[in-house]
Amino acid sequence: MDRTETLAALQRGDLAGARGLRLPDGLAEFPREIFGLADTLEVLDLGRGSFTDLPDDLGRLHRLRVLFCSGNPFERLPSVLGDCPTLSQLGFRGCGIRAVPAGSLPRDLRWLTLTDNRIENLPDALGERPLLQKLMLAGNRIARLPEGLADANNLELIRLSCNQLDALPPWVARLPRLAWISYAGNPAEPVTEPTPSTPVPWSALEVGDLLGEGASGRVHRALWRGPSGPQDVALKLFKGAMTSDGLPEREMEACLAAGTHPALTGALGRLVDHPDGAQGLLLRLLPAQWRVLAGPPSLATCSRDIYDPALRLDTRKALRIARAVVDAVAHLHGCGLLHGDVYGHNTLWDIETGAAVLSDFGAASALPAGEAGLALARIEVRAVGVLLGELLDLCDAAPNGLRVLAEACTKSDPERRPGLGEVAIGIGRT
Repeated sequence: MDRTETLAALQRGDLAGARGLRLPDGLAEFPREIFGLADTLEVLDLGRGSFTDLPDDLGRLHRLRVLFCSGNPFERLPSVLGDCPTLSQLGFRGCGIRAVPAGSLPRDLRWLTLTDNRIENLPDALGERPLLQKLMLAGNRIARLPEGLADANNLELIRLSCNQLDALPPWVARLPRLAWISYAGNPAEPVTEPTPSTPVPWSALEVGDLLGEGASGRVHRALWRGPSGPQDVALKLFKGAMTSDGLPEREMEACLAAGTHPALTGALGRLVDHPDGAQGLLLRLLPAQWRVLAGPPSLATCSRDIYDPALRLDTRKALRIARAVVDAVAHLHGCGLLHGDVYGHNTLWDIETGAAVLSDFGAASALPAGEAGLALARIEVRAVGVLLGELLDLCDAAPNGLRVLAEACTKSDPERRPGLGEVAIGIGRT
């Protein structure tokens, strides 16, 4: 059933007992028939329309957990959201929101997406939501993070790219569960010089099948008729819009700055002269038997990847993947880069040998020098530890020493986490 048919079925009363409802774009009014699903409705997507507010009695949807209102012209995050007793995930992307009242934050808030709005200030009450785990704030006008967030002890992922932050508060790096952070495109990010790259004319490419698609762009197989002769490559064409991580230009620059490394996908050159002005990068093409290690997080898992239930790894392959990821992250830190998104869904692996590479620089940021950079790098050690633990969960008999290592990487006190060199040694001993 497409979304238009869903609206008609709702209006006829045919959706009794529905747990999820996704309405078509273009609606101007909240359909009152939705309240007929109050005893079952858990997920509601209102589509991209012209809503400027939500009904005062929205709290009648007493089982509602997830609400998407992205693309609707809200000036403020509606205060009525705070009246919804079970609401835990909010998606208000690209709405033009300027204000976030404290009362608009549901008690059980777990995942808040406010990407690409006009927000300048956030309430301290964000830190009073003990379940807050994922906070998406890229593409706003935030100049200062609320001090209340220092108490967000369950926060695991935060996206701050393309705001107006002059500095990251020291308490950010001390958050006990934070593992994934991006802050590129803020004054707080160190200024770096553009990385020289090989220009690749569009006319030198023969673009083939689509290999995959993400938030920032599409990846195609391509034939590059380069200076060294024809070469099969992967071509990533960027969509050019703000993503939850930040701007595609920052992703391209980070990928080029990372240089070449056997455990990274690696950029071969930058696309020029595209007929529509699209930006793109040429990446090395991996063999056909390589696969993505995991699927991205779901509404239910929030900040945790989804693995194929049938996937099992022998210890040798799990260790080879882990070594590759640790080597890649250590290389990036050595280049003054934080990956920001070390996950199984950004890890590609050879199902025959266990060889692996880390991909996707959409959340990458430049590391500051000195202790500030070391503190931010320790956040990423936790992400490595989470991934190591997930790899071990895929093994039938994982060595206990590796479990201890994974737990050390995820210690709540960041200063007690091992360095990546120590992690690499621990993996190599097994």
